[in-house]
Amino acid sequence: MQASIIDSAYELLDETILYHNGQPVGTTAAVPTNLSAVNYGDCFIRDFFPSALVFLMKGEYEIVRNFLTTVLRLCDQQERMPGHDFSEGLMPASFEVAATEDGGTKLIADFGDRAIGRVAPVDSAAWWMILLRVYSLTSGDLTLAHSDRFQEGMRKILNLYLHESFEMSPAMLVPDAAFMIDRRMGVYGHPLEIQALFYGMLATAQQLLLPGPANDGLLRIINKRMPALCSYVRLFYWLDEQRLNEIHRYKSEEFGWDAQNLLNIYPETIPDWLDGWLCRNDGYMVGNIGPGKIDFRYFAGGNLLSIIFGLTTDAQGDMIMRLYDSHWDQLAGRMPFKLVYPAVSGQEWALLTGCDPKNSPWSYHNGGNWPCLLWMFTCAAIRTGHADLAARAVEVAGARLLRDRWPEYYDGQMGSLIGRRANLNQTWTATALIIAHQLLDNPDSLAVFEALIST
Repeated sequence: MQASIIDSAYELLDETILYHNGQPVGTTAAVPTNLSAVNYGDCFIRDFFPSALVFLMKGEYEIVRNFLTTVLRLCDQQERMPGHDFSEGLMPASFEVAATEDGGTKLIADFGDRAIGRVAPVDSAAWWMILLRVYSLTSGDLTLAHSDRFQEGMRKILNLYLHESFEMSPAMLVPDAAFMIDRRMGVYGHPLEIQALFYGMLATAQQLLLPGPANDGLLRIINKRMPALCSYVRLFYWLDEQRLNEIHRYKSEEFGWDAQNLLNIYPETIPDWLDGWLCRNDGYMVGNIGPGKIDFRYFAGGNLLSIIFGLTTDAQGDMIMRLYDSHWDQLAGRMPFKLVYPAVSGQEWALLTGCDPKNSPWSYHNGGNWPCLLWMFTCAAIRTGHADLAARAVEVAGARLLRDRWPEYYDGQMGSLIGRRANLNQTWTATALIIAHQLLDNPDSLAVFEALIST
């Protein structure tokens, strides 16, 4: 890849750095000039994660440390909703640096109260905690994580996320639009991406919570919840040719201890496109599962993060990579990678998305191609011994991204069209390419990769 492409990506990243009181505290979602989306001048917690990895690879620890401290402090801005007990531990989806009348700046957090659909961001705390672990291991600075303020912050998050609800599953129950797919897409319930982030967050807590009276109870719960969650996901979410045949022959309405179809899945729910799509040596984690429900769509974020955090077995991770090799045109196409496959259309689109025009078939979250997934794919490919696939993806993406001005996403079944409503000069598009390139070409950057996968 030409050095000018990577240099341009670094230049874009530098243009997006946010400052508060003269200190760098994050990056905007896109270069803050002529933004097509008002809140893309905010720093989003999930969007900053790949920016942070780039800074850590460069040895620039200050901005990551400032970000971690800033976001934790912003939790105090959460408003109390009338009639609800105050749930501490929720982290904002984003924050903005706003000018004050005296010429200074102030921070304003968004907990979903300003977001489209008004959904609280379930994934923010997980991204924050995982980044805290990567920062601590990469920089060697454990003073932040071991401070009383951060120990208390992690306890609040875990008390919220480990809270029991009216279900009998080790997986986490969340509403639609609670993570990267932040618009209605039929992902309510137990979406895979949330389970992968939840698992990564629990692994972080195991490593960073200090033993003692304040934390011992939580650590005991975590030590039991992690293997239960891992076993549950590896069994119930996994789909390969053999598993598909088992579901195809399921009996339903089973009662009692000896039931095989524990979640009462009806074979008639298997979609037509799946017959013959899976080959003998590949498989994937389904997008969602619950009582009477399997979402057979392939969700890239959840599968790739499951590999990165060790939620899959080694064999499952290898088979997911082989799925990409078998269906490269469908899952990667001309701009890696497709966020969800396949797209929903017609009446199914109307019911699942609420007739969302942005999520029209093969666009945005509904089958659009997102280059920001490059960093996840590269990490997963390296972990499973398929770095050649990552190199192929980087070569495909790098040839277009600079020319297309770093779009947010691409449209079409092959990802050949710049997204109709995509914002340009998108930060995590640029940082994803930087990370992928560095991991493949610069052995020194692997320290960040090893910190990321240390579950």
